[in-house]
Amino acid sequence: MLDIDRIDWNKMNGMVPAVVQHALDGRVLMVGYMNQQAIEATQESGRVTFWSRSREELWTKGETSGNYLELVSVSADCDNDCLLVLAKPAGPTCHLGTDSCFGGANPADPLISFLPALERIITNRHQNPNQASYTSRLFDSGVQRIAQKVGEEGVETALAGASGEREELIEESADLLYHLLVLLRAGDVQLDDVVATLAARHQP
Repeated sequence: MLDIDRIDWNKMNGMVPAVVQHALDGRVLMVGYMNQQAIEATQESGRVTFWSRSREELWTKGETSGNYLELVSVSADCDNDCLLVLAKPAGPTCHLGTDSCFGGANPADPLISFLPALERIITNRHQNPNQASYTSRLFDSGVQRIAQKVGEEGVETALAGASGEREELIEESADLLYHLLVLLRAGDVQLDDVVATLAARHQP
């Protein structure tokens, strides 16, 4: 929990800028402003809440669209006059429908950011089945078949690695990652749950 009393509220008349960063892939999603009420509401509700300077009231991101920003952590910078908010977006962050207010197809975005995007696509195929979609048909086949596919792709990836065929290893690894994401969704597990476990294992 952020110690609100440490924040320097005098520089901007009781407000501080808050930079919201994707908790999984590190992309900057948006920038807003928070006062003490906004920070308290954010920490109490678990959903990122700002202070609207134009309306002079609190507003929770996603309260009308449903595209909430689920709080992971909030911390202050070295001068205690700016906040860094790590969050998991429930959908597009920008009102224009893009993932980030700094561009939906920013070439500066790390390639790794495609993994959570792919996870969202897989979730959509699970929640809104479409028989034209291989992913939807895979979900329909059941978790046992999905697990079997992960096993098959794992073996093929191992064989590609053993053979020393670089391109084949890349292709098989991509297949394995995709099917693993489908299996995680079928088991109600998110990618960041797995990443958090990996991170915990490597704490100094």
